[in-house]
This record gives sequence, structure tokens and C-alpha cells, in this order.
Amino acid sequence: MARAKKCEILVINQIAQVGLKRFPPEKYAVVKESKDPWAILVRSQDLHKYEFGPALRAVGRAGAGTNNIPVAALSKRGVPVFNAPGANANAVKELVLAGMLIAARNLAPALDFVRALPKSGDLDKQVEGGKKQFAGFELPGHTLGVIGLGKIGSLVADAAIRLGMNVLGFDPHITVEAAWSLPSQVRRASSIDEILKGGDFVTLHVPLVEKTRH
Repeated sequence: MARAKKCEILVINQIAQVGLKRFPPEKYAVVKESKDPWAILVRSQDLHKYEFGPALRAVGRAGAGTNNIPVAALSKRGVPVFNAPGANANAVKELVLAGMLIAARNLAPALDFVRALPKSGDLDKQVEGGKKQFAGFELPGHTLGVIGLGKIGSLVADAAIRLGMNVLGFDPHITVEAAWSLPSQVRRASSIDEILKGGDFVTLHVPLVEKTRH
């Protein structure tokens, strides 16, 4: 009896092993090169000019947005495109917080200053004389403007509030589910201009589509 052919899955970009282990090896062949895979897993690679073979059954995006995938063209072929909204929400939240802290406390230029210190001489005196220029400011009391209040935007808003920040939020298409998970302290902005005028920091969490471009 002939052995059934394994479902060949082409992996583009680095995909976490914890995810790839969900494909039993007796049924699936996870590969990095294939002329005509049954499925494709991708993160950020642009597939708009990719030549899809006739065997393609599905495309999976390890992330929320699908702007790097020709969804409309694949839909005409009957090939579904799957995404994973919220899967990386906590990681993005942490990166947003890190970005604000780096900016507020001048950490990038402070690191450059430390790296440039001569190895000889009175190090304590040099540090004491230069560190004042990197004092920066604390986040509590400052305002964060959040554009897009989905899973990621809501987590960012909640984390900023816990840090003592004021939060302005703007999302004209917010879902009921997202509204329920949004902290009550978030003040609703009526426009992007209001966010830009009122925020000391602004963070965007929206998919890249024609309506959101630029």
C-alpha cells in the first residue's frame, strides 16, 4: 500500500518552534524551500509578487496584519488567508513601553556617552559631570495618545495607566469586544488631530490598508 504524501508547508521568515511543533511530522513536512507547497507560513515577507503554485491550499500569517499578502488575489483562487491577531500583543506592548522609556529618560544618548568614556582617568568624576544632561523626565502625569484600540492598543493603554499616565484613545471602528476590554480611564478623542495635539507620546496600532496608509 502506497504511503500518503505529506502535506508540505513552506516556512518563510523565522517561525517559533512552539508553533511548528503543532504539525505532526507523520502528516506534515515543514520546509524552507518548495516550488509548490500546500501551505505557506509567513511573518513579514512581501508576497505580492510571489508566484503561488497550483497545490496551494492556505496561507498563514504569524501576526495580525495581512498587508504583505495578496488576500484578494488568493481569495479569487479559493485560498484562505489566516492571521493571528493578539498573538504578539504582549510583546508589542512591551516594545511600546520600552520606546517611551528610552525617549523619556534619554537612554540611547546616555549609552553612547558611557561607551565613549575613556578607560583611563577619574571615571566617577566623568560620570558625575555628564549624567545631568540625560536626566529626562518621568512618565506619570504625561499623556499617551493611542490610535487603534484593538487587542494591542487596549493592552498598551492599560499598561500606560498603571504607570500613572493619562491616555487618549481614538478608534472610529472599535468593536464591542474591544470596548469591553478597554480601561475606563481612557479618554475618548474625536479625531487624530486631537491625539496629536494632546499626546506627549503617540502610538499607532492599526492594520496597513488603503484607508490607513499615510
